[in-house]
Amino acid sequence: MTVREDDIRRPDGSAGVYGVIDKPDYALVIAQDGDRFRLVEQFRYPLGERRWEFPQGTAPGLADTPPAELAARELREETGLRAGSMVPLGKLDVAAGMSSQRGWVFLATDITEGEPEREHEEQDMKSAWFSRADLEKMILAGEITDAQSVAAWAQLMLFERHRP
Repeated sequence: MTVREDDIRRPDGSAGVYGVIDKPDYALVIAQDGDRFRLVEQFRYPLGERRWEFPQGTAPGLADTPPAELAARELREETGLRAGSMVPLGKLDVAAGMSSQRGWVFLATDITEGEPEREHEEQDMKSAWFSRADLEKMILAGEITDAQSVAAWAQLMLFERHRP
């Protein structure tokens, strides 16, 4: 991650400064097995709380990794799951007003279980299956507050509604 301040010129010609956080793109994976969906829970330092969310992350030192490959890697690392099918659902901008980071959302199906291959920073991570009804209750109750996970869930709902 880098933080920079750019000198800018506004449309009216006045000078200004714009702060930008540059981070590598990430992949988020909605793993579905029938009516079950896999979430991970981990401590989020900036919030000081443990949070449930969909598996997601970047590949340090591998910024040019294709999004589907990154998604498969994150799913395997965080949950131990492998997917026979990985369908792209869309793209998300994390915080377009301050960050260049973008995310790619995938639906993983045809699931095979295995052991997680977590990174050192993920040693406190937990992983569990949730029913669709329970997942939606968690979003409505504010138990899932990760913006990327909630937005990805909306992408899945639209995908299911408009599937060819």
